[in-house]
Amino acid sequence: MHLEAATAAFLAAVRAEYGYSEHTVRAYERDLRDFADFAERMGSAQLADCELELMRAWLWDRQQRGLAASTLARNVATLKSFGSWLERTRLVPGNPASRLRTPKAPRALPRVLGDEQISRILERVARRAAAGPPDSPGVPEAGRDSTVLELLYATALRVSELCGLTAGGLDRRERTVRVLGKGNKERIVPFGAPAARALDDYLARTRPVLAARSVSSAASSETPTHRDSPLFLNNQGGPLTPSAVYRLVSRELADEPGSGPSGPHTLRHTAATHLLNGGADLRVVQEMLGHSSLASTQVYTHVSTERLAERYRQAHPRA
Repeated sequence: MHLEAATAAFLAAVRAEYGYSEHTVRAYERDLRDFADFAERMGSAQLADCELELMRAWLWDRQQRGLAASTLARNVATLKSFGSWLERTRLVPGNPASRLRTPKAPRALPRVLGDEQISRILERVARRAAAGPPDSPGVPEAGRDSTVLELLYATALRVSELCGLTAGGLDRRERTVRVLGKGNKERIVPFGAPAARALDDYLARTRPVLAARSVSSAASSETPTHRDSPLFLNNQGGPLTPSAVYRLVSRELADEPGSGPSGPHTLRHTAATHLLNGGADLRVVQEMLGHSSLASTQVYTHVSTERLAERYRQAHPRA
């Protein structure tokens, strides 16, 4: 069997059976395409040639090209998943990647906005949303964008999770939303009064205007409370996509002085850090973020500790 055919079969299985996000699947695809190209250049294009030494040679080649340790760590994870699938489907007698070592990637502290910064951003977009009737030019888009920003900061959702929200997953009385996270794991995430007000206004005033723009009769006739309807719509009345959310969040955050290069994950980092600064338990934040490992959440404790140390140095006379 040709190695390229095996990688294609693996990717098809990942899409159909594993419940991975499209972002993860695309990362697997990039890694395995590069690995297959390298194997071809080495004269090892057959699956039988897919051995530990070939994998190590590919990783060494990528290291020589100056790729970061975090990228190499992802490459190793891809090879291990691929090797495990090969073994499970009995295409090879054992996982050739089982003995690969994952390089230690330095963990960068996430960028976090201050309390005043996030307040200014949310208030600025909310003013645009309230600038006129819901069908005025630019007002529906501003109303949606304001709600997206409020909910991202209130819930610390990933972009893919936000775009996957449905009207049926929203409990406005309890102020919770049902989220389908990584690996199709479901969790319930609470939100506060400002996000609740933004959602009420969006569902009553903004979403009907956006839905009416859809070229699909089914989409344009749906009610805001249709359980399977996507909660957030784009400018044409279709489902809002992760790339559109990235653009709108990056644009709004770029207008805030001192925010630096920022995107939707900045709001997730900011929400998590503000929760911990406010005294939230680490395990509660882990559950809210949908982290399977507490280690993923602990990076935010470093941010909080840095802030504490900075305030101590500023305030204590013997710091």
